[in-house]
Amino acid sequence: MFRHKGKNRTYKHNMLLAALLSANAGLINVTGVLSIGILTTNVTGHFAFFAEELTQGQYQLALNFLLFILSFLFGSFFSSLLTEFLNQKEKKSSHALPISIEIIILFTMGSYLFYSDEQISSTSIASILLFAMGMQNSLVTQISESTVRTTHLTGLFTDLGIEISQIFFYSNVQDKNKLVKSIKLRLTIILFFLIGGITGGYLFRYIQEATLILAAIVLLFALLFDLFRLNYYKIKKQISDL
Repeated sequence: MFRHKGKNRTYKHNMLLAALLSANAGLINVTGVLSIGILTTNVTGHFAFFAEELTQGQYQLALNFLLFILSFLFGSFFSSLLTEFLNQKEKKSSHALPISIEIIILFTMGSYLFYSDEQISSTSIASILLFAMGMQNSLVTQISESTVRTTHLTGLFTDLGIEISQIFFYSNVQDKNKLVKSIKLRLTIILFFLIGGITGGYLFRYIQEATLILAAIVLLFALLFDLFRLNYYKIKKQISDL
């Protein structure tokens, strides 16, 4: 799911990646909204708020929204930097460190917010979560070669509308099948983002910010499953070579 790249990457790999990480993003997004009233998986709305506060002379509030934008950007930059650096050493496991960092961020934030009596500002919480989501979106984009994005839906709905309209004009069976597969992938991302959001909404009623711990566990499971499969095939190959 994570380690396959280029020609070795299949449609099934992208579907699994899309389902798991878009559900995770939906869960984190709704947790941010219910906890601090701030979107924590994308920055589109934050640009509008930044412009609004800036024009009204609310410079401190404008700086907060600018911080949200830069946090997502820096998360993307940091994830890409790590991935490119690790690609030079071990391509098959270059994803492990960025995902591990995201897991640590989510687990730490969820645990601290749920168990600690000390208050953290909503600006700090949002910035940290946006950094983590920037990391995730960058990593998924690189792994899937820009086929999958999991933290926001605006572009997906645009692409989905275009592709649905194109179905009526494709006569070549091979091209039409390729288009249908792309539509299914985008619908999967949208559906699982919604499922993650609904699940996060229900969980937040009972465990509050500890919902972020579940998001970390989902990522940890995915990472361990991928590493297990990698080691399994390595051992299987070694046995077959004997």
